[in-house]
This record gives sequence, C-alpha cells and structure tokens, in this order.
Amino acid sequence: MVYDSGNISLNDLLRPLVAAEDALARLDDRVGRKGDFGEGSRRLREGLLRENDGWIARSHFMEACNALWLAGELVHVEDLVLHDARMDIRTPTHELTRAHAILRIRRQIAAGAPAWALSAKGIASLRGRAATDALIVPDESAPAVELETSIEQENKSEAENEFEGELARLDALLDRSARLLAQPSVKDETFKKGRGEKTVASAEVTPDGDPLVYDPEWNEDKRMERWFMVHDQARDLPPLLGAAVVWDAWEDIEPLQHQHWLGPMLVSAMLRERGKTRSHLAAFNAGLRTIPRDRRRARDRTTRLIAFLEAVQVSSVASLREIERLSLARLQMERKLKDRRSTSSLPGMIDLILSRPMVSTALIAKELKVTQRGALNLIAELGVREMTGRGRYRAWGIV
Repeated sequence: MVYDSGNISLNDLLRPLVAAEDALARLDDRVGRKGDFGEGSRRLREGLLRENDGWIARSHFMEACNALWLAGELVHVEDLVLHDARMDIRTPTHELTRAHAILRIRRQIAAGAPAWALSAKGIASLRGRAATDALIVPDESAPAVELETSIEQENKSEAENEFEGELARLDALLDRSARLLAQPSVKDETFKKGRGEKTVASAEVTPDGDPLVYDPEWNEDKRMERWFMVHDQARDLPPLLGAAVVWDAWEDIEPLQHQHWLGPMLVSAMLRERGKTRSHLAAFNAGLRTIPRDRRRARDRTTRLIAFLEAVQVSSVASLREIERLSLARLQMERKLKDRRSTSSLPGMIDLILSRPMVSTALIAKELKVTQRGALNLIAELGVREMTGRGRYRAWGIV
C-alpha cells in the first residue's frame, strides 16, 4: 500500500491552515522573545526570558505524558518529574519508563541541530540503533532547505556536505554487513523426549529484533523508506501543510512497531528544519488530545488533515496562555528578591519552579545544593502553593 500525498483539497484546508499558521507563528515569536533593555534579571541562558525557558522545559514533560495518553496509557506528570530527577517514591512502572524515554528523546531533538533528527545518523540514534545503522536517507533529488545553523555548518561547501553524506552511507553499509556476517547461522535442533523424536527449529532474529516482540513481516526499514518518500514530496508544500501530510502519512504507514510516538516529534523537527519554528520544538500532542479519535482516525484524509491543523492551533493558543501565566507568576515571585543578598538561593528557586510542573523538598535540595529544611524555608518565602494536600510526600507548584 502506497500513501498518496497528492490531490489535496486546498479549499477545505485553507481556513484551518491559516488559523494554525497564525497561532504557531505567534507562539514561536513569544518563545523567542529576548526582553527589553533593562530586563537582564528576567533573562536566562541564550537570552531567553525566564518564563519562556521555563515553558520549554515544562513542555517536554507534558508532551511525554500526552504522547502516552494518545497511546492509551496514563502517566502522571508528577511521577515523571520525580523519575527524571531519580527520586521516585515508588517502583517505576513500564509506562513511566516509556514516558521518560520520550522525554529524553524530545530533549535530544531540541538540543540538536535543526537538520539532525531527520538525518541518517539522527534517525538511527532515535530508533535506538548504532550511530551508523541507517540506510534510510531523504531523496537527494529533493530541493535543499535553507537553514540558519551554526557558523561551522554554514562555512561548509556543498561538495563537503555531499562527501560527508556519502561517508555516512558507506559506514552504514559496512556496519550492516559486519552484523550480518557476525550473526550465527540457525540450524534445526533435534532432541528426543521419551520414545518419540521431535524437531524444533530455533526462531531467527529478524532485522527489527526478537520475533517474540517484533512482527517478522513488519519490515520497519521498508516502511521508513515509504515515509521518507512522502516527506520528500511534502517539501513542495508550505511548511505546516507539509507537516500535516507527513503526520498523516506516519499515522497511516506506522513505520515503527514500538515507537509510534516518535512521529509527532519528527514532524516538529521538520518544522524546525524548514525554519517555521526557530525558537522551540513544536508540541502537538496536547492539541491532539482535544480532537476526538474518530476525527483523527477518519477514513477521509481531508478530515484527518483538518484535525491535525486544529490540534496545532489549540496547542499553540494553550501554550501562549501558559507562558502568560508563568510570566505573571514570575513577576509575583521576583518581588521577593528585593534587598536580597547576591548569594541568595531564591533566584535559582524561581528558575526551578518555572521549569518544573511541580517540585518537592528533596528535588529543591538536590538542584540548589541546600538542606531540606532550607528548601522549606525557600518555599515559605516565595509563597508557592502546595498541590497534594498531604502531610508527607508533599509537592509545590504554580497553580
């Protein structure tokens, strides 16, 4: 089955596309805001405002939980925050470990170069394979995308980039050949049990993994090639419309058996690569949660594309409201910094609260290098609200 990326009804998609483009552009501009002159106390690394940097850190936690919610599994964001800090209050569940894997991969994509996630090495790393185990690369005939990456990448000539790509493909081919040669041959084993004889054939290891876990007929590499074909064809479309087509192709083809949640992150990386979102890695799962499943899984492709565009708009508007809420909370907490010592831990406490959906005394003590009694004093000075209502294992956050 080949995914058809043509024959898109632009008349039906024009209105939701414009609304989603506008909301996403306003969000990216708000996240990338550096602040006015004299607002140095509000800035963090890379010149971003405290609330913007805090929202970026929070969005990774929320997207990880929302991704599993769409897959039918529930993970509390409070448990994920504590698990990320290695301060679990109970044994981590399988769902929690999966959510943490999504969190780490999303951070990895956001910290890397815009074009890394969709490169051969990037896809191999995100799939959990060797750094050179990737023969799937975008079509060379596709037009090059202009990127504002680091100065070192800009100084490289086109010939050098093509040479590096050829070396990467050669390394992938050599690595795969070495693994195939090192794989032991599987032979039928015959053993006797009682008076009869039975022949048992050992299961061969598929290219994707153990056949007990991976379907031998799934062929992830082939499906990824089909998805990259749609990705290359979508380069001729506007960035957000192309992202909708690529997302729908991922949902239809289902390239990866156990990493279906990787699709929206690759779509976000595509928008970042094409320069649509320069300041953040787009978050779609929060908006997809608000769309009924019968629309996200409708038979009509136009309905599915409109559902994705509406999810982008809902996510962007909700994120703008969250940033404004964090900005107001930051202003209230920074009033407590007046006449404080330069060595006070309160500024670090404000940054920590802005960057986490919730904090505990143990988490504060670990991050700020203070005692738990000192952490309680910092919480009391800032007046942060307690979220659990319990006497033990309490947590605080911006409500």
